[in-house]
Amino acid sequence: MKLLDERICLLFKRHWQHTLTFWSVFFSFGLCIAFLGPTILDLRCQTQSTLQQITWVFFSQQLFLLVGSSVGGLFKKTLLCSLSALLCCTFVISLVFAVIPLCNHVVLLSIAMAIAGQSMGVIDTIANRQLVKLYQKDSATFLQALHFFIGLGALVTPLVADPFLAEDSCVLGVNLTTNSSSSSTSDLEHLRSSMAGQGAALPNISQYPLHTEGLVITRVSYAFWIMAIINLPVPAAVLTLMYHERLLPCSSKSQHLLDKDSQTSKSPSGENESHNVDSEEGHGSLFCCCNAAKVRGHPATFFIIHALGGAILFITDGIIGSYAGFVYTYAVSPPLLMGHKTAGCLDSIFWTAITLGRLAFIYLSSKYTASRLLTVSLVGVILVQCLLLIFYTSSVFLFVGTFVLGLCISSVFPSMLAFTEDILDYKGCATTVLVTCASTGEMALQLLVGSVINSQGSYSFLLCCTVASFIAFCLFLLFLYTHHIHRNFQKDWSKYTEMEEKPKPGGS
Repeated sequence: MKLLDERICLLFKRHWQHTLTFWSVFFSFGLCIAFLGPTILDLRCQTQSTLQQITWVFFSQQLFLLVGSSVGGLFKKTLLCSLSALLCCTFVISLVFAVIPLCNHVVLLSIAMAIAGQSMGVIDTIANRQLVKLYQKDSATFLQALHFFIGLGALVTPLVADPFLAEDSCVLGVNLTTNSSSSSTSDLEHLRSSMAGQGAALPNISQYPLHTEGLVITRVSYAFWIMAIINLPVPAAVLTLMYHERLLPCSSKSQHLLDKDSQTSKSPSGENESHNVDSEEGHGSLFCCCNAAKVRGHPATFFIIHALGGAILFITDGIIGSYAGFVYTYAVSPPLLMGHKTAGCLDSIFWTAITLGRLAFIYLSSKYTASRLLTVSLVGVILVQCLLLIFYTSSVFLFVGTFVLGLCISSVFPSMLAFTEDILDYKGCATTVLVTCASTGEMALQLLVGSVINSQGSYSFLLCCTVASFIAFCLFLLFLYTHHIHRNFQKDWSKYTEMEEKPKPGGS
């Protein structure tokens, strides 16, 4: 085990600048994905729109994040393409933060969020893919750290935004009275916590006086400008890496180094081949993965592994999004009936647990295999969900269960990505498929759970998450069985190939 730790440290020292750059890029991703929830009501005031209208910006961001994840693989051909895409996307995120205060109409805000979502999707695919390519069989540890930085960015955003959020109605209606002003503060806190997820379902807003006409009083612009400044070092880090790799046009040796990388990839040792250039097979956009020329010649298990891995992350990321989006709604509804401020802490506890869990799994992934970590994590998710169902009247256990659930589910995505890529020998479209499926699940499962809650009541929220957890674990068992068949097929195929290549005795 000590030798493994030394190897990982050695790998990190060799690729520290690339690794830190990709981690910083995911910090930018976390900043962007978390700012809408706490600021959505102030943005409603800024655009003078209704609550139903402003929630379209959630959909706009999620939809184009999915699109960006699907097409992100197009930029994988060379390191220059990948870093150029990351440079543009991280700079665009800072630009969007700076422009959002100028969007005085919900349509303009939706367009800005669509651009940000597209950039986030590209970042998601490229950063994951580059780390997998860089570290391959040791990538699990570094992927855990990569996804830790998402949580870190998501935790920074509320801290920056909170001092600038309106404590009262930020659009003063003509007939606003003192009594309505004094009660609006708690109403805003309730609505803001209800929409802390991704705005998948609207609370009942008929009793809240949300004005659309009147004097706009909001300071949220300062929060966005601060976040734009915080994010600026990220594109600067990408640019520094490009300069270090001599990929910028101003470098006279740029072409020479690219040629050197190309020659290195053809070396007989094969060790550096996978670290410098991608295999020609797979890892384009999601649509390129469906190219008949690229999928020909693979066994059925090759495609089943892609499908099962994507389905597992579709469900687990959907659980994360659904739990973050609706745990507040569940807490303030019968039978718990928590206070708004108390229940509002649940979402923060959940994301803090996910962040701490990924930090812990950085160490654990260097000690245990991805399959073992995934088994423990998915079993833990099921146990916690079942206990939450049993003790559904306990407010204390809801806090404990929320924290433990965040710890258990935190490592599923990076572990699943590293495990799938290792099984497929880094030749398939695993990164593109898994990232796209995870983004789709995060959006689709929230909509499904939200519709069930609206029709069946808040208790169905825990039931939906528990059923989804069982389905994910069953799919994982099927995934392990398919992996066993795929491995045996590869062994048999290797033996058959060796026999075919062995010269016949007595031949000329």
